[in-house]
Amino acid sequence: MPFSLATWNINSVRLREPLVLRMLAEYGPDVLCLQECKSPVEKIPLEGFKAAGYTHMVARGQKGYNGVAILSKLPIEEAGAEDYASLGHARHIAGRLENGVTIHNFYVPAGGDKPNREINDKFGQKLDYLTEMRDAFHADKPEKSILVGDLNIAPREDDVWDHKKLLKVVSHTPIEVETMAQTQDAGNWVDITRQDIPDGNLYSWWSYRSPDWDTADKGRRLDHIWATPDISNAAHSSHIQRVVRGWEQPSDHAPVFATFDL
Repeated sequence: MPFSLATWNINSVRLREPLVLRMLAEYGPDVLCLQECKSPVEKIPLEGFKAAGYTHMVARGQKGYNGVAILSKLPIEEAGAEDYASLGHARHIAGRLENGVTIHNFYVPAGGDKPNREINDKFGQKLDYLTEMRDAFHADKPEKSILVGDLNIAPREDDVWDHKKLLKVVSHTPIEVETMAQTQDAGNWVDITRQDIPDGNLYSWWSYRSPDWDTADKGRRLDHIWATPDISNAAHSSHIQRVVRGWEQPSDHAPVFATFDL
């Protein structure tokens, strides 16, 4: 049975509830994974989502910061939440569908402004978080699993608007890209978006600082959908809904989609 999935850093689910409802109405993924919800779980506006058909949710929340949630039309049960790097942040939630597929929803630390852990603790936290993810995947190889979220790294040269200019910018530095690759390899994760769209520039984030983000198009692909090899061939129809970035009072991220025939 096919199901569609989307991942979206919403940058406050309460502030942008109307945008979430609009996206659900227009694109209708069966499962929506949200990051940076910035809300305690009990204050996530569930009534509107339930009215739209999303009657199931697993989530971890914090007041005004971080937060991850999985909204689903399909029955889903919580399958764990990890605090990698012991930050005490709500950055991971896992849910399991009735077909046995586990969905991991991550919000990896952004890493601050300076790509040097000696002078920027946040950059060290980011690398440590990814390293602990890597070690967990080595210790317990995931199966029949999907990993999504704002991983805050654009790994490929065509995942950023200018590879050379961004080599020293957090999210595209060589050490981040290498650490992410190690994390991906540890779980044998397949990059579904690039499996379906192997060539060409592809972005999911455009800075608020750019007054004309669409024309300037200085984007980065920070949001990802991965799957384990046992189900990766069942994935298709990947796309990024760039138009959503242009809605009124938007998140600086656009939602990323894929469909799985399982």
